[in-house]
Amino acid sequence: MNYKNLKFSRDTHNNFIGVLRKRVGNYFETNNISKFGNAHMVWKTIILIAAYFLPYGLMLAGVVTNIWIMLACWMVMGVAMSGIGFSIMHDANHGAYSKNQNVNKYLGYIINLVGGSSVNWKLQHNVLHHTYTNVEGVDEDIDPGILMRLSPHAKHYKLHRIQHIYGWFLYTLMTFLWITTKDFRQLFRYREMGLTKTQNINFGWQLVKLTLSKVVYYTIFLVIPLLVLPIAWWQTVLFFIIMHMVAGFILAIVFQPAHVMPTTQFPIPDSDGNLENDWAIHQLFTTTNFSPNNYLLNWYVGGLNYQVEHHLFPTICHVHYKKLSKIVRETAQEFGLPYHTQPTFAKALWLHAKMLKQLGKPDLVVA
Repeated sequence: MNYKNLKFSRDTHNNFIGVLRKRVGNYFETNNISKFGNAHMVWKTIILIAAYFLPYGLMLAGVVTNIWIMLACWMVMGVAMSGIGFSIMHDANHGAYSKNQNVNKYLGYIINLVGGSSVNWKLQHNVLHHTYTNVEGVDEDIDPGILMRLSPHAKHYKLHRIQHIYGWFLYTLMTFLWITTKDFRQLFRYREMGLTKTQNINFGWQLVKLTLSKVVYYTIFLVIPLLVLPIAWWQTVLFFIIMHMVAGFILAIVFQPAHVMPTTQFPIPDSDGNLENDWAIHQLFTTTNFSPNNYLLNWYVGGLNYQVEHHLFPTICHVHYKKLSKIVRETAQEFGLPYHTQPTFAKALWLHAKMLKQLGKPDLVVA
């Protein structure tokens, strides 16, 4: 299904999103606060960027020479890499970090310093995932290729029967794929889809910038350590890979339980491309919150445990999601709509694992 042919219902369910937006707007107006980031965001940005670059600097400066402490440094960088993605890059590329769009633009580029592509990310995440959440063939977040089946509408293969076992290892490869082939394959695919044209992206120039950003990334985080660190070359390469495995695993176990869950739906359009609900209600049926009372988790994952609020208001900084969640939940209940949430992160992961197992069964095939 071509994303251009998809159409959301015009039945606004008694104007749920209109009422909700008015209430959220009143919250910011009444409390006289901005919907963008605040001092909390600035301090978080400093802490996470320092956690990423400080271990790197200590190793290159020769302060850290013990092989096991070096391994710990690379792993800390992996944890920080994920945190930067969750809390800084994510808000910036949604235009939610600051009211100054230049700040958003340049902080959004930080994904390039962790091996990704800000342009590709915006196309995949902002345009496709946030619009057509859980729609098979359009939302690439539920399309990891033939090795895993994350939608009941995807083709079933025999190996999927044990995906609930091996899938966790595949999750560790998420960012490793970004830094190798995925960004290039995506860019060519988006050109074929016409997405680069509709988003006013010059394909040739973007390909050049993407190639250069990869060269810079590999130079900084692999070539220079290979030349400077007083350890065997294979140990540096191994530690680099471990860093990405740590980051990939953390990213996956936060994003996947938000949508691939027994409680969420995987809407399928009719033959004319019509979806059952309007966009806002579609988000409620396809998204799940988790661990709403865990302060440390909320801080680290950039409020992405409040996925419902994020999907309904992606241009509002995540520091406000906890307060907005009460408004969203009460409004959804008032309109008789679902508001999916799991009490703990562990419960969300357990249910996601169960969903992987269910999707691995050949009898769970929806035409």
